[in-house]
Amino acid sequence: MSFNPSSKAPVIEVEVHQQLRAFLRQQGEPYWHHHLTMARLVARGLRLGRSALIQAGAPSGYHGRYRLSYLMPALLWQGPVILVVPEALQQRLLMVEIPRLRQWIETPKAIRTGDRFPSEDYDGLLLTSPESWLRDRLYSEGRFPAGIPTLIDGVDDLEDWVRQALTVSISPAQWDELMLAYPEQAEDIRNTRVRLTHAVFQHPANPYECYPVESWEQSLLRELADGLLAHAGDNPAPLPEPWASVLTRLHSDDVLFWAEVSRLHGQFSLFTCPLDVASYLQPIWEQQPLVLMGGTLDPETKALTYRQRLGLGDLTCVKFSLDRQHELIQLYLPDGLPLPNTPQFQPVLMQELRALLTTKTARQGLSVILVGDTPLRAQIAAVLAAEFGSRVQMEKTCLDEMGILVTGWEFWREHQGVLPTPRLLVIPTLPIPSLENPLVASRVAYYKKLRQDWFKLYLLPTALSELQRAIAPLRDSQGVVALLDNRVNYRTYGQQVLTALHPLARINYVDASLFSTPDYSSVD
Repeated sequence: MSFNPSSKAPVIEVEVHQQLRAFLRQQGEPYWHHHLTMARLVARGLRLGRSALIQAGAPSGYHGRYRLSYLMPALLWQGPVILVVPEALQQRLLMVEIPRLRQWIETPKAIRTGDRFPSEDYDGLLLTSPESWLRDRLYSEGRFPAGIPTLIDGVDDLEDWVRQALTVSISPAQWDELMLAYPEQAEDIRNTRVRLTHAVFQHPANPYECYPVESWEQSLLRELADGLLAHAGDNPAPLPEPWASVLTRLHSDDVLFWAEVSRLHGQFSLFTCPLDVASYLQPIWEQQPLVLMGGTLDPETKALTYRQRLGLGDLTCVKFSLDRQHELIQLYLPDGLPLPNTPQFQPVLMQELRALLTTKTARQGLSVILVGDTPLRAQIAAVLAAEFGSRVQMEKTCLDEMGILVTGWEFWREHQGVLPTPRLLVIPTLPIPSLENPLVASRVAYYKKLRQDWFKLYLLPTALSELQRAIAPLRDSQGVVALLDNRVNYRTYGQQVLTALHPLARINYVDASLFSTPDYSSVD
């Protein structure tokens, strides 16, 4: 399906600007000073059919403030538009934002949701999930025509979405299905499964319960596949899915192959996905004009590192800055603390936590302690619960008004949209992916093999993105972030961490009245 802009297209930017400005004034929307600029950029992308990458600075997610900036042009555009957003966000758009805008501008534009384009002559707005859209593009399923302008919100998670779409797995039940499909080779299949089970469970236990599948373990699967095909005769039928996809990838060098175990049940599942997703994505970006929108994707406006990882070519890149008055955080970054990888760190960390949790700010609302290390997280929760009682909860959403939530980064990222905005957010260590995680170690090994800077291209960008998203809720309330990782003060990448936290007011002392009247003379 080709894209044909309407006769009204050249004035879309003007109309969007006027309508959105009037709407914001009448509705008294929360302050975000880039609404109109971003709306014009999206409208221009629709009119010219030119792709753009927008770093809004403001968080995306459930409470993203910039959604009105792309919904207004999408509703006013006289042609079909696809909006790719997670299903949870779709519900909010359909129940809250879109009805308000449609009532204001009285547009007759049809709006639908689904995992495929309704019809060839549909010229409305279609909301679909990242999973549906990416699978269609990656596997050429033909459910979405080429050439239709596509807006993708929340591309902070785009690389994860792509990896999930490209991941193929073999569950324990699918071994049984393979034996049913090849009854004469059932004994060989069973023996291979037993040998793999033994090999996987020989790995020392780790908090992640996943392990790379070594090359000799992969050879067991290759031998099994060769045996199945050899017994099939001169005209062997292809192996059933997902076996065919997994065994095909065993012959590639740029594939991540791992096992996840359930020690309780004595079972394991196999997983595989490409290490480099850029080559898979490059062809699909050219199939339609795109506007990719996220919070903070890259330290640079041109987003070169982000674009390299995602295979994005030439497109308009815009990065909005945060407002120094309305989106400032208060940063407590003490100097002289032990480094996180030393034995002295944990005792000093507990002293800092006790001091922070007795400040005036901690008594004014929710306090959140973000701990990536699983054993350390459990220890901190246990010690604090003994001192602060039922106020302390670990990864729960039902909290007291002045509760203390001890949580990992993933839980916080998934639930921060439904939790109260914390007054105090404590980050004991930077969220740099741990090399003890076999999946992280495998990706680092891949960068090393290519002689690329694995810390600059992978670990640091991942940490900065996680950090920025974690603190985003506190920007509205100008809350307090306590960063207790002394590497920020002494490592060469420390300045990049501080830049990612801007704008901020630096605080470097602790007492009982901390943060009640911050000194804004040190604003960065």
